[in-house]
Amino acid sequence: MGTESVFEVVHAVLSAEPISVDQAIAAVESDTAGAVVSFSGVVRNHDGGKAVERLSYSAHPTAHQVMADVVARLAAEHAGDGSAAQPVRIWAAHRIGMLDIGDPALVCAVSAAHRGQAFAVCSELVDRIKEQVPIWKEQFFADGTVEWVGADN
Repeated sequence: MGTESVFEVVHAVLSAEPISVDQAIAAVESDTAGAVVSFSGVVRNHDGGKAVERLSYSAHPTAHQVMADVVARLAAEHAGDGSAAQPVRIWAAHRIGMLDIGDPALVCAVSAAHRGQAFAVCSELVDRIKEQVPIWKEQFFADGTVEWVGADN
């Protein structure tokens, strides 16, 4: 059996300021990383067949801590997966506030020595943030209607 991977959470926050995948990649890159996997979830112009003009994300007061806990828990669970003690670096941020079409809403990046681990950790990271962090999306449609999404999570 190999030694444990060292996980470093570089960034795990909710941000009222713009976020970018370039910023995330730059933060996790290192000389030991043979793979950097990133995800950028962006605001699209439609949902359920209706035209979307913009979105607003609201967070529960505990969401900042939940975000940090979700990322820390994922890192702890995966710490034994590696075949070498090369660091696995994680960067994650979710926007709050008003966003326009094309704006990144959720950005994650993971670097690891090997691509398999980087892909697996990044994919699970995105899923867990979307499932567990109490953030709600308010969609503003072109027809003037408004819909809340995720309030039943």
